[in-house]
Amino acid sequence: KDPKEFRDTLFLNFDKLGVYGRVYVAEEGINAQINVPSENLDALRNYIYSIPELNELRLNIAFEDNNKAFYVLKVKVRKKIVADGLDDGSFDVTNVGKHLTAEEWNKHLASEGSICIDMRNQYESEIGHFDGAVCPDVDTFREELPEVLDMLDGKEDQKILLYCTGGVRCEKASAYLKHHGFEDVNQLHGGIIDYARQLKENENIENKYKGKNFVFDDRRGERISDEVISTCHQCNETSDNHVNCVNKDCNCLFIQCNSCNDLYEGCCSEECREVTYMSPEEQSAWRKVKKEGTNTDMYKRSLRPKVRMI
Repeated sequence: KDPKEFRDTLFLNFDKLGVYGRVYVAEEGINAQINVPSENLDALRNYIYSIPELNELRLNIAFEDNNKAFYVLKVKVRKKIVADGLDDGSFDVTNVGKHLTAEEWNKHLASEGSICIDMRNQYESEIGHFDGAVCPDVDTFREELPEVLDMLDGKEDQKILLYCTGGVRCEKASAYLKHHGFEDVNQLHGGIIDYARQLKENENIENKYKGKNFVFDDRRGERISDEVISTCHQCNETSDNHVNCVNKDCNCLFIQCNSCNDLYEGCCSEECREVTYMSPEEQSAWRKVKKEGTNTDMYKRSLRPKVRMI
């Protein structure tokens, strides 16, 4: 009822447990990607489950090692935990699809007539996706929902399989499709993250996912299978390493192989590489020239002429 007060309490308690990460709090729920010292995991779980609204909340344990995915703690209040552009009052957001385990998912994936939809953005599915999945060419979840609805027009009676990173986007997507008359809607419980966990715990489950799972932290990707299914955006050599352009005025997210990383020094183009060698005064003058007569989106796009738009 009071996301701001909840946010402050959550921050203080997470901070005591050494939690780092990114947390979004809204009236509709919570979406969090965090890391915590392994010795505090039980304490974190107990604290979360002591909150009535979060009792038995699904926790996706992605990996366990000495590396940190985050280095600061940010807890923010949002109108929605996922920017979907939907009017939640127009349909029942709790009427979601059937949640499938990894084993059940594989079985349905192989069933005749089923349609598997990747509910992530193009730059995520580019480096990894399930066999036979339809991967819409979109940049945002807001764009994807109407795109998927158009794509499935006339297929309301078929089995629909939805998946995303951790399952959050599919909660909205499955309810959205059911509202529009789709009856057999299913979703991968816990998303790709929990699918990978189940694979590790049960070697009898065949891995139907190819490549990496894109993650929104400093790792940028978690390898699910050995296949590399994407290519460098600069030379087209096999690669699935996402980087951000070193030129901070560009900061373009793109795929870059090691050779191009050396050649362009982590930049998306020769122009951006040259900018990094400019003095602060020269960079300021350059920015004014680039921005003149353009809006922000066009300005950003002008900085990456050699990179396929993602």
